[in-house]
Amino acid sequence: MAILKSYGVCLREYTPQFPRPNHGDNYKSRNVKWRSPRAAVIPDFHLPMRSFEVKNRTSAEDIKSLRLITAIKTPYLPDGRFDLEAYDDLVNIQIGNGVEGVIVGGTTGEGQLMSWDEHIMLIGHTVNCFGGSIKVIGNTGSNSTREAIHATEQGFAVGMHAALHINPYYGKTSLEGLVSHFDSVLPMGPTIIYNVPSRTGQDIPPRVINTIAQSPNLAGIKECVGNDRIEQYTGNGIVVWSGNDDQCHDARWSHGATGVISVTSNLIPGLMRELMFGGKNPSLNAKLLPLIEWLFQEPNPIGLNTALAQLGVVRPIFRLPYVPLPLAKRVEFVNLVKEIGRENFVGEEDVQVLDNDDFILVGRY
Repeated sequence: MAILKSYGVCLREYTPQFPRPNHGDNYKSRNVKWRSPRAAVIPDFHLPMRSFEVKNRTSAEDIKSLRLITAIKTPYLPDGRFDLEAYDDLVNIQIGNGVEGVIVGGTTGEGQLMSWDEHIMLIGHTVNCFGGSIKVIGNTGSNSTREAIHATEQGFAVGMHAALHINPYYGKTSLEGLVSHFDSVLPMGPTIIYNVPSRTGQDIPPRVINTIAQSPNLAGIKECVGNDRIEQYTGNGIVVWSGNDDQCHDARWSHGATGVISVTSNLIPGLMRELMFGGKNPSLNAKLLPLIEWLFQEPNPIGLNTALAQLGVVRPIFRLPYVPLPLAKRVEFVNLVKEIGRENFVGEEDVQVLDNDDFILVGRY
């Protein structure tokens, strides 16, 4: 501390010394040009914080081959903290049913309700426990480029295999700004770009994707605009995952999509794997559509949180502003489970209709 204090004193007492004219010279005055410290003029002085050991562990090509990726749910304890035991059970169920990757802290996982400390901790926990069995894709995107850079550096530092990046929302930017935003994070490692205009208020057009596709770290696009857009990309050799569970069967088998990044697979991972790996199966797709429509009748993850609680695999705890579906919709879910078959859903307890008083809503955590 003494050294630090003395250093601080030195800084306060230090006054820059500039050459002064020597009146003995033949010149009446001499112009002095101040030069900035070298660090201030070195290009790219802020070097990326990365480890080649982590970076080289998974390539973009490894990510491109994934067919079924689950946007995993984050469960909570009664005080609003993460329920890691329930979370671990959910991930193990995904692995046991052949899911190849998980999105950690995405919209479904409520990354928008997490602090960055929570977010990076959960990514690191997932890598530490399951990184050898499933690809861990951390949602480290942000509408702030500075935050996206920082979170992505940390995500790769704790071992995530790839990053998921959304375009800046609310404070939207230009198309050139989108390219600059994505160019700021792509050099760090394998990256999936997420296009969901219904949430961001801005479409990422093909012009932007075709520009950033020059990066070897672009693994592909999670596309929610529709199957025509998906086919436009796949026709040009760009990997695409459907972001719409209700369209993913046709996207996979008729429009060239590699697979799906799914919400529904939280509930029925085995059937979603069959949908992505088993070839065209319109009858199975039709069987699942009522469940998918039920899940998305309110903004995700409200339906999923309600369903998992009624299946007994997570506690019925919601971080506000999310609240459970109303009683009538909870009854509908029980009937859907019976129609599809309880054995196809996660968990072992009987599905039940929860009362309003069974749910805990947490605003401070």
